[in-house]
Amino acid sequence: MKYVDCYLVPVPRANKAAYQQMALLSAEVVKEHGALRTMECWLDEGGPEASTYHGETARPAKLQYSSFSKAVGVADGEMLVMSWVEWPDKAARDAGMAKVTSDPRMQFEGQAPVFDGSRLIAGGFLPML
Repeated sequence: MKYVDCYLVPVPRANKAAYQQMALLSAEVVKEHGALRTMECWLDEGGPEASTYHGETARPAKLQYSSFSKAVGVADGEMLVMSWVEWPDKAARDAGMAKVTSDPRMQFEGQAPVFDGSRLIAGGFLPML
C-alpha cells in the first residue's frame, strides 16, 4: 500500500525563490531514493474561505473556522507551504528517508536557513482511497 509523507511549513515570503530551489533539490533526492512523486504548494491567499468547504446547512453563522495557516502559526511576512511525498509503501519510505537524511546534498549546515524547521509540521499517512 502506498505511503504519503505530508508537511506544512511557514516560509518567509522573502525566501520563496530559495525555498523553490531547495524543494527542487529535495524532490530530486527523494525520487533517487525511492519516492514516486512529490508536490509543493504555495498557499493561494485569494483561495476559497474555509466555510465554502461545508454544506450550506452545516455552516453555523458565527462559527470561527480554522485554517492551515492558523494551525502552523503563519506570521506576518510568511506564507504557508504544503508538501507531500508519495512512496510505494511504508518500508520503501523508511529505507528511502534514511538515505535522504544522510545524503550529502541534504545537509544544509553552514547555509542560511530557508525556513524555521522547528515549526515544520509533518506526518505519515496511509491512503484510504
